[in-house]
Order: sequence, then structure tokens, then C-alpha cells
Amino acid sequence: MIRKPLLAMFASCLLLTSGTLFAADAAAPAAAPAATEAPAAAPAAPVTPMVPTISVDKAELANGGTIIVSGKAEPGKPVFLEVVSEHKVGGSFFDGKPNKEGKIPYKLYITKEIPAFYQIVVPASQQPVLDKFKKDGKGWSYSAALKETGAIAAYAAPGKASIDSFQASLMASIIGSRGELLPALDDKERVSRSMQIMKARYRSVGKLLAASIEQKEDGSFSAKVKIPAGSPDLKYVITAVVDKDTRSEPVTVDNKVSFPVIYMENAGTSLNIFVPFALVFAIATFGVLMGAGGGFIINPVMVMLFPIPHNIVAGTVTPTVLFSQASGIMNYSKIKFINWKVGITLGCAMLAGGFIGPALTTMITLDQFKSAFGWILFVLAALMFWQTTPGYLAKNKKEQAILKEFQKRAAEAAKAGA
Repeated sequence: MIRKPLLAMFASCLLLTSGTLFAADAAAPAAAPAATEAPAAAPAAPVTPMVPTISVDKAELANGGTIIVSGKAEPGKPVFLEVVSEHKVGGSFFDGKPNKEGKIPYKLYITKEIPAFYQIVVPASQQPVLDKFKKDGKGWSYSAALKETGAIAAYAAPGKASIDSFQASLMASIIGSRGELLPALDDKERVSRSMQIMKARYRSVGKLLAASIEQKEDGSFSAKVKIPAGSPDLKYVITAVVDKDTRSEPVTVDNKVSFPVIYMENAGTSLNIFVPFALVFAIATFGVLMGAGGGFIINPVMVMLFPIPHNIVAGTVTPTVLFSQASGIMNYSKIKFINWKVGITLGCAMLAGGFIGPALTTMITLDQFKSAFGWILFVLAALMFWQTTPGYLAKNKKEQAILKEFQKRAAEAAKAGA
């Protein structure tokens, strides 16, 4: 009987102990959460590149001159100057060389929107690079020169020009056509083709690139920009460039020309009009003596002495021949030296050739033009010289009789006119 009360007491003690532990657990506060990490530092604000500044020592030139450009750019970064004339001219490039696959594209690229004067001035330290490209001669690469000197960062204005491309062919050339108009070029190819057109028009390294920028460690720089005599008139825009996205505010310089210097808009050059006037007067005098207007002599002389594209020379000389030919026709008609049937027949052939020729001038380079023209003149000169030798004249009695008849008619016409 005693055991039962003891067991009951023991069970009560266990229940009390369990309850106390349970209450203690319930009353205990929740464990504090682990300390949170410190917030991450905010990302650094992007560094804004320093925009270069630029100034010029003069705002006006008289038929060219030298401009001293100074300014400041971000230290440690090379600076370039892009010099652009506000005048636009035409240019073309004919892709007639085999590509990587060995095929000749026969594509013609034409634009009317390239600058009439364009030059990128690079650091003076790049002069050896320019000298290397000059040694490459006619085969130098404009795009390679831009990349190697770093001037590709400043190349902007010509790359914005609108360029038409044509698929040329032999038949199209024969009928005086440029060929089939191709779809518009994408931006990348337009920039690439603009470099080829610029090189085809300006040809030499020195016209498109110059090395004269002297830059100090603090980023300040100075350079001499030379605008040659005979360059386009009106405004030139100069911009300092560090990279494609960092350019200075442009500054402008006016180049003024006055008579007798005139600006030829389609040629992109200025010249003293009295110089070609005197040359053409002398050439036309002798040209009419040979039954020509003198154009075949004026053409190579103009190309050789003046910085005018050969296709502009050819087009400009053509109407000038009308004046010498008109006066020549009038005087030859008076002395009965003209056979109108033969003359009109040959004139029809010249009419057809005059239609085709202008289209072909855009497809040949200046070197090809000079070579073809030179050989034609050489052969004609050789034939004419041979026909004036005593041996030739002695064997051609008929020509001597014709010459005497012409001299007789000329004398009679002179007496009648007196």
C-alpha cells in the first residue's frame, strides 16, 4: 500500500519538471539573427572624358596660308586635327582589280559630296609612318595609313558622303552608260568606299595626311595647318579629335580669293585665269594651223601644270575648241579649203564619240589617261614628222601638186580680199 503513494509522488514530480522546462523554452526569447553584412559600395560614377579645346591664330587667309592651331586635350592621349573645306566636289573609283577570289568586280563608285579639301593632321611622331607610305608610291593604301597613324579616329566628313554604285560592263561602256545601278551601300562599306574615292581623287599621301602636332605631357598641343595656294575659297572647319566619341567644338577659317584668281567649283581648286589664258592663246594659234582646235595640246598641258582632275580638264577644254574651230572654219571656208561632204561625215562620227567619251573618263585613272593620251600624241607626232621628211615628199608628187594648188588658192583669196 505504501508503494502506490510513492509511485504517484514520483509521477507528479516528473510532470512538474517537464512543465517547468516547457515553460522556460516558451518564455525564452528567439535567438538574435546573425549580423547582416555591410551594404556593397555604390559603383563609381563613369569618368567623363576631357573634351579637347582648340583655337587658331587667324580667322582669315588670302588664297591659302599657314594656320597655327593650339589647344588642350586629355593628357596621355594623342590628338588629331580634321580639316575640312565646306565646298563639295565629285569623285569616283572604278574597282577593276581582281579580288581575293581572282574575279574582277567591274564596279564604279561615284559621289558628288566629298570635301574639296580634306586633311587629317597627326602627331609629328608619326612622320616616319607617313614617309613609309610615301615610299609605296602609287600603290599606297589610304585606309592602312589611317589605321597605322591612328587618324582613323578623326576620319568623319568623307564617310558621310552619299555614294552611288554601278555594275559596269564592256557593252555599257561602248554605249556611254555607267551600267546598272546597285542597291545602296551599308554604312561600313560606304566609309570604306569613300576612302578609295578620296585616294583616287587626291592621290598623294601629303594631300590627305600631315604630321605636325606637337603635344606636351599636360595635354596641351600646337600644330601648323597649311592651306596651299589654289585651294577652295570660303570656310574651312577644323576640329580636334581624341577618339570617335571625343571631339572639340569646331573652329572656322575663311580663305578668300579675288580676281584674277577664280574658284572652279567642279574642280575644287582656284587658279589665276591669266596663266591658262596665255597658254591657250599660243596653243590655239598653232592648233588651227594643223586643222585642229588645239584641244589635244591644251588637255595634257592643263593636266600637267594645274591641280585639276583630268575629267574636268577634258570637259572644260571641249567647249573652248568651239571658238578656235569657228574662226578656223570661217577662214578656211574663204580660201576654199573645206570639203563639206567629208567634214560633215566625220562630224557625225565625232558626235557619237563625244557621247561615249565623257562616260569613260570616270572609269579611268589619271595615270591611265596620261599613258593613253601620251601614246596617241607620240604616234601622231611620229607620223606627221615622217610625212615632212624630204624622202617622203619626193616620193609623193601628188601631195606636192595638191600643196601647190592650195597655195595658189590661198594667194587668189588673199588678192580678192584685198
